[in-house]
Amino acid sequence: MSVELTLLDNVNHLGEIGDVVKVTDGFARNYLIPKGLAAKANPGSLRQIEARKRIRQTEYDKEVVSCNELNEKISSNPITIPMQAGDNEKLYGSVTEQQIVDTLAEMNFNIERKQVVLAEPIRKLGVFSVDIHLHREVITTLKVWVVKA
Repeated sequence: MSVELTLLDNVNHLGEIGDVVKVTDGFARNYLIPKGLAAKANPGSLRQIEARKRIRQTEYDKEVVSCNELNEKISSNPITIPMQAGDNEKLYGSVTEQQIVDTLAEMNFNIERKQVVLAEPIRKLGVFSVDIHLHREVITTLKVWVVKA
């Protein structure tokens, strides 16, 4: 049996605030309603949804603005990572996301490892462009210089 609910908050893989969704009775009764994520549609819950939407939108806008500022700072500051390398410019090891995060932390940028996107670890000397997902809408490119130590 399914129930139609109005979402009071964004729920991953289900919908955003104000969406009317059809879910199983148990999911609604045991998870969505007790956690305050959804409610049956009535005038009171619709007013509550509109208020939450406005609050969420202002928070979201502030977050995007701060991520854009961080984007400009990161993209204008390339990083250098010294590594041991052989004569053929091949590294003894590789540069990973964590090393990039640690180097950025030394520069007072608070980035999490999961935000750094490397298709594969860097295994040779040179200049590489690394994408950093700061926000759903903001992706920056960081120049990483891998030099011989």
